[in-house]
Amino acid sequence: MLKSESGASAEAHYTAQMSPRPDAAAAVDQSCLSHLLGYQLVQADIPLKRTFFKHIGEPLGLRPVEFTLLVMIAFNPGVTAKQLAQALAVTAPNVTLLLDRMSEKGLIERVRSETDRRAQNIHLTPAGAKLAKRAHGVSLTMEQEVLRHLSDGERIMLLELLQKVARHRRV
Repeated sequence: MLKSESGASAEAHYTAQMSPRPDAAAAVDQSCLSHLLGYQLVQADIPLKRTFFKHIGEPLGLRPVEFTLLVMIAFNPGVTAKQLAQALAVTAPNVTLLLDRMSEKGLIERVRSETDRRAQNIHLTPAGAKLAKRAHGVSLTMEQEVLRHLSDGERIMLLELLQKVARHRRV
């Protein structure tokens, strides 16, 4: 049987935590999930998504994945769909569908590779380049309000830790 720090069984602790609370109008106790990185990331993502849609999504007509692809292509001209799929840890067919949609919007073009005739290199159209530049520029400052309560050092540390966790994913 599992024991908590106070020596009580984990089952007794769990049962005590599951008891009805006298004040049903009080805030929901989320401490039972505070040990889960995934839960914390989802909670942190709520204000970040709101910020994204306020600054980029609504004014520029981009979904998060379209923004990501647009900027990645801008900074990696000639990238292939396979490379994008690997970088984003998504399937190649999903990337192809997204690229098809972006091509229909006139944001990207596919150019047959000179070195491997089977591959297509992806480039931004002039409209895509203009949109990518604008969206990337907005992205450089749009999260400042959400992160204002963190020091510069804490922001850097948070990004470094998240990048470290992301590097250990299975592709």
